[in-house]
Amino acid sequence: MQKAHWLLVVLLLVLGGLQYRLWYGDGSITQNRLLLAQIAEQKSENKQLLERNRILEAEVVELKRGMETVEERARHELGMVKDGETLYLLSQ
Repeated sequence: MQKAHWLLVVLLLVLGGLQYRLWYGDGSITQNRLLLAQIAEQKSENKQLLERNRILEAEVVELKRGMETVEERARHELGMVKDGETLYLLSQ
C-alpha cells in the first residue's frame, strides 16, 4: 500500500511538471498564441508595405517614361513655372 501511495505522488508530480511545460514552458500554448499574433501582425504590415512598394514602383516607371510627372511635381512641390507663364497666388 505504501509503494502505491509513493507511486501516485510521483505520477502526480510528473503530471504537474508536464502541465507546467504545456502551459508556461518553451513551446507552450501561451507562447504559441503570442507567436501566432505576431505572425498576423507581421503579415498585415507586409501587406501594407507591398502596397506602398507597388505604388512607388508605378511612380518610378511613370517618371522614367515621361516628363509630365516630373513637370507636375516641379509645379506642385517646388512651385516652379515654365518660361512665359505667370503665377497667380490667390489668398483665401
